[in-house]
Amino acid sequence: MLKGYKLGIIAVFFFLPLAVRAASLDISPSSGSYKTGANFTVGVYVGTSESINAISGRVYFPTDKLEAVSVSKSGSIFSLWVQEPIISSGIVSFEGIILNPGYTGTSGKLVNITFKVKAAGDAKLGFSSASVLANDGKGTNVLTNIGSASYSLGDTTPSSPDTTTPTVITGTPGAPQLSSSTHPDQNKWYANNTPVFSWPLPSGVTAVRTAAGIIPKANPTVVYSPPVASRNLDSLNDGVWYFHTQFRNATGWGEITHFRFQIDTQKPTLFNITEVARSDQTLSKIKFSFDAQDETSGISYYEIKIDNNEAFNWEDDGSHQFETAALFPGKHSIFVKAFDQAGNWLANTAEFNIEPLKAPAVTDYKKSLSSGDVLTVKGVTYGSIKVVALVQKDKEEIKTYTVDSDQEGNFSFILPDKVQNGIYSLWFYALDNRDSRSLPSEKNIIEVKPTQLESAGFWLSGVLSIIVPLIALIILLILVILRGWHKINMLKKKLRKEVFEAEKTAHKAFADLRVQVSEQVKILQRASVRRKLTREESKILKELGEHIDTDEQSVIKEIEDIEDQVK
Repeated sequence: MLKGYKLGIIAVFFFLPLAVRAASLDISPSSGSYKTGANFTVGVYVGTSESINAISGRVYFPTDKLEAVSVSKSGSIFSLWVQEPIISSGIVSFEGIILNPGYTGTSGKLVNITFKVKAAGDAKLGFSSASVLANDGKGTNVLTNIGSASYSLGDTTPSSPDTTTPTVITGTPGAPQLSSSTHPDQNKWYANNTPVFSWPLPSGVTAVRTAAGIIPKANPTVVYSPPVASRNLDSLNDGVWYFHTQFRNATGWGEITHFRFQIDTQKPTLFNITEVARSDQTLSKIKFSFDAQDETSGISYYEIKIDNNEAFNWEDDGSHQFETAALFPGKHSIFVKAFDQAGNWLANTAEFNIEPLKAPAVTDYKKSLSSGDVLTVKGVTYGSIKVVALVQKDKEEIKTYTVDSDQEGNFSFILPDKVQNGIYSLWFYALDNRDSRSLPSEKNIIEVKPTQLESAGFWLSGVLSIIVPLIALIILLILVILRGWHKINMLKKKLRKEVFEAEKTAHKAFADLRVQVSEQVKILQRASVRRKLTREESKILKELGEHIDTDEQSVIKEIEDIEDQVK
């Protein structure tokens, strides 16, 4: 037992200087794919287990493939700069110090370098010289490891996780099939600093170990037993990170999967819009210079909205200059959002004015024409320029025509179609070969009147328009009267027939009634022979004969009166 203890002490003291006296410089990300014309940012980091207080470095890059756009000191661990970061002839140089108690850690940021891709191909970054001095009062250089980086420039394609096998042992698990629901594409940036990773667990796996950091191919250190199938990371800093996963079974630990993920939660740090100076204020296409910077992922594209038009996306071709389409004269505004690779954006706006060309002047035209005449307008404007004529008849649709002025600026416009009756409005604007234009000229009003023959025709047409309906109305009235007269005659004829039938029926009815009354009278007369009639019976006997004749004569007279009325 004592022997083992002594060996442990010897081992600690033997290896301790190697562990303590060690520092590394790394470039992160150490690999990646970027499109031609795109910007991307890399960070220079230091890792050390011993306190350090001074660092210097010279990072080289291929000038035929890359352009160093800027160097940022934001977030640097340096307290003072012995030498400000300098870009010169394919080298980025820096040197700084850290005040007591110095720095100890695994990922101390020194500088961020933003590059622009100039040409396709492979680009390698590295250190031509560097030093990391310990905070030991002696200035001991403890730099033991210098990293490098390699990038694929041009067309990019998504990459799959890297796998490494520390020691090939038969029967150990294969590399985990690592994926991320929040950061699925290793070449893209995401504005999410809480990534989620998952992997399927093959049978026989008894443990999983993981790690996350800025080193591309580190060994996982955190062990999960029983094994887990996912990991959630919280509140990571912006930058390029790597997640490492490894399985263990009964035989041992297997291959390691390394998954790169990129985080940028901050909007671009700078965005200025500057109108490029114009020699002529009538230019209709305006150029703007966009100066945008993003320290982490770089600028991806711009969303541009001019006035109230629909917004559109624009990618910088490397000139950092945007040119508008041809615009009308007047005041305008441009609103632009600069998006970084993760979708964060910073907006800015600018206002500008376009002066109009001088409007064409009309020198000769007739204010009154007859129907069928040819409309001709003459005017003057700039020499050898297009003149756009706008013609509107009454409230009809506006028609557009184009003519050219001669070298002296004279132009003549002839309406292709002969004019018709009505009011014509004409106005013009000038349009040069730069698409610059003038404001519209004043409207010129031309009245087109009918000819004498057309006037006579219009008069006759007006008279006929009154007489013809009047005649038609009279004819219609006559037809209505004739039809009414015919109906009245038919009604009279029918009434005469009915009166005749009524008279005939009345005569017959009274004849039958007289017979029946006579029978009743006879009965009363026979009764008077046998007995004396009562007063009422004597009165009835007397009145029956008198009234029946009187009533018959009255009815017949009324029927005859009706017959006289319908004749």
